[in-house]
Amino acid sequence: MQAVVIGYHIYDLTHDPLKLGLVGLCEAIPAIGIALYGGYIADKSEKRGLLIKIFSGVLLASLLMLLITSKYLHLKESLIVLIMYGLVFCIGLARGFFGPATFSLMAKIVPKDLYPNSSTWNSSSWQLATIIGPMLGGLVNWLWGITAAYSVIVVLISISLLCIISFKKHPATFIPTQDIFASLKEGIQFVFKTKMMVWAMSLDLFSVFFGGAVALLPIFAKDVFHLGSFGLGMMRGAASSGAVITMLLMTRFSPMGKPWRNLLIAVTGFGMSIICYGLSKNFYLTLFFLFLEGSFDSVSVIIRQTIMQLLTPDEMRGRVSAVNSMFIGSSNEIGEFESGLTAKYMRLVPAVVFGGSMTIAIAGITWLKTKSLTKLSLQDIHDQTSK
Repeated sequence: MQAVVIGYHIYDLTHDPLKLGLVGLCEAIPAIGIALYGGYIADKSEKRGLLIKIFSGVLLASLLMLLITSKYLHLKESLIVLIMYGLVFCIGLARGFFGPATFSLMAKIVPKDLYPNSSTWNSSSWQLATIIGPMLGGLVNWLWGITAAYSVIVVLISISLLCIISFKKHPATFIPTQDIFASLKEGIQFVFKTKMMVWAMSLDLFSVFFGGAVALLPIFAKDVFHLGSFGLGMMRGAASSGAVITMLLMTRFSPMGKPWRNLLIAVTGFGMSIICYGLSKNFYLTLFFLFLEGSFDSVSVIIRQTIMQLLTPDEMRGRVSAVNSMFIGSSNEIGEFESGLTAKYMRLVPAVVFGGSMTIAIAGITWLKTKSLTKLSLQDIHDQTSK
């Protein structure tokens, strides 16, 4: 919900695709910059207490967003944009700790044999929120304005914080016996020695970097289809609907028979969907292609999450997740900046088609470099990690 409201708000104030793309960059820079340290802290910290601190910071930033859009302050539009960039930067810092903390916590809660199914349900619940959130954000903003939208966001983040407070404490299993730099180096070396892990991260990094055209949806909603913030919510919700429905199907029909092969197919389908919605001139056809984009992306997410959980030792989960965050966790935001930049200089539709085409090319290059991995089943991967 916050992503939709901020994106529409910034574009409504500036009418500049590049400034819209800068929102993603403001979140990605701190998330990447702090990620390795965040992983180290996650490994050696009690998870519940760390998450409480993270969500308290996000809540504070959201309260400030509410304040600067309220009727009590009359700020210049240029100043509002600068403050919003700063608050998004702060949320990016929180994200640098959030990913490693939650990745470590999952290993404390879920048995290894349930990783594939738990990843599906976990991602499904998150995707369900990304259906309701964008549509709710767009609708509230459309009916009652930006301040009302930020008010709802503050309430929902407060509920999230209360849920985290109700968690049981999970003390750290990693007790550092060496300095921080040696510990971080250990995590980095593990990732780069594991072929499937490093190629999975690289595939996601570059495919999402070039396929980050979702950042341009406010332009489609406002200038192409003339449907405003509610139309934006519908488009964001269409992609999430495809993801949720596909994830629920995957609880019964697993893509893990040949996970690496299916991952490459999903990324290729993701790129083709981006090209199709970029070329579409019909709003409902665009919703259909966004639905397909979300479907293919969800298959990719589930496979990568399961592979990561299986390949990572418990005592290194925070640091490995931090490296993963540097590759994957912020690729969406960097991809948003790339899309905003190309849209400014190549125009809207060529920028979207270029991004989808590059995503397909990345999948093709990865297939050429990792043909041997396409034959492996999930059991083969599990057996290799158990040796």
